[in-house]
Amino acid sequence: MADKKKRRQRDPGSDDDTNQPFKSRVKPDPVILQTLQKLTDSVRAAVEASSSSSSKTLTLADLSLSSTCREVTDLSLSSVQSSIESLTLRIAHSILSGNGFAFDVPSRSAANQLYVPELDRIVLKDKSALRQYSNISTVRKATITARILQLIHQLCLKSIHVTKRDLFYTDVKLFQDQTQSDSVLDDVSCMLGCTRSSLNVIAAEKGVVVGRLIFSDNGDMIDCTKMGMGGKAIPPNIDRVGDMQSDALFILLVEKDAAYIRLAEDRFYNRFPCIIVTAKGQPDVATRLFLRKMKMELKLPVLALVDSDPYGLKILSVYGCGSKNMSYDSANLTTPDIKWLGIRPSDLDKYKIPEQCRLPMTEQDIKTGKDLLEEDFVKKNPGWVEELTLMVKTKQKAEIQALSSFGFQYLSEVYLPLKLQQQDWL
Repeated sequence: MADKKKRRQRDPGSDDDTNQPFKSRVKPDPVILQTLQKLTDSVRAAVEASSSSSSKTLTLADLSLSSTCREVTDLSLSSVQSSIESLTLRIAHSILSGNGFAFDVPSRSAANQLYVPELDRIVLKDKSALRQYSNISTVRKATITARILQLIHQLCLKSIHVTKRDLFYTDVKLFQDQTQSDSVLDDVSCMLGCTRSSLNVIAAEKGVVVGRLIFSDNGDMIDCTKMGMGGKAIPPNIDRVGDMQSDALFILLVEKDAAYIRLAEDRFYNRFPCIIVTAKGQPDVATRLFLRKMKMELKLPVLALVDSDPYGLKILSVYGCGSKNMSYDSANLTTPDIKWLGIRPSDLDKYKIPEQCRLPMTEQDIKTGKDLLEEDFVKKNPGWVEELTLMVKTKQKAEIQALSSFGFQYLSEVYLPLKLQQQDWL
């Protein structure tokens, strides 16, 4: 009777060994730390070998591509101001000559994108379209473009930053929707040949970081081990960030806020020295810039933890290869050699994820998965192809939180330590 009572009271979400598959396989922390140290050493050795060799870092200009491609660079405020003024003078001259005016805007359509295997990122080809003021189909966008240029010029004169939301509210009746002003803002970056950061327009803070990282934010030293469970908001202006210091062995890139909070509360970064960063879903520009800066300055490997669905892989690819929407700035926004740690489709059976924690893929999910299989940046990685093919075949997906069926701390106490121990990443 007592045994029955005991069984009845057992909590299925508890951290009892019997409820945590493979916990007995996890080796002592020092063993796992040795594995991580080897990974970090190999990454740093590769960086040193690359920097000491006579060959310089490969750029778009070094490649003989069949298509001409365009890239933007960081420009000073004075250079941005001069570019806008030169463009304005050309428009004035065109109007005075009786030709009206039009903006020559680079096309950011999917057909004008190119994946470059040598650089492992998506770039923008040189096709452009005229945005004419005299054409009824483009007059509104031409007007929005002129207004955005005027507002950027004001920012240059005042040397101040504004958010994309601020920019939208300067002329709500014209813009109508923020997606329209945001889209034209990217067009203006392409037209002027500068990064979006150079325009002094930033997005609201979204990403957060916690763990073994110290950096200066506008002159203030920030210790990310003392930021509590919520972590430190990633500064929207990357120019404010400097003096990065860390004793971490790797950077853990997490897709979801829920998984990030679990790892932060468990102080995972103290058990396995790391920096944990998340954009809480879709990657924003500030988080992408911050991740790249950490990778380049600290010379650390980046391991990614995303959902086992097509969108998790898309998010991972945006960090690594760039987004098609901002391919013009992929050189500054992409972080090379991000390793896919989990959750992978093969993990569902490997870690015995219960059926009730797996979700059936929708028709749209399956279509997205098949479309990804046609992408060159996926085809380049056989491991990605194998995992994505398995996902589409089984028609099953799962979120990181599915691991909570074995206990709320299974992610930090078993799954991740075992993954790191086995060097199970792609």
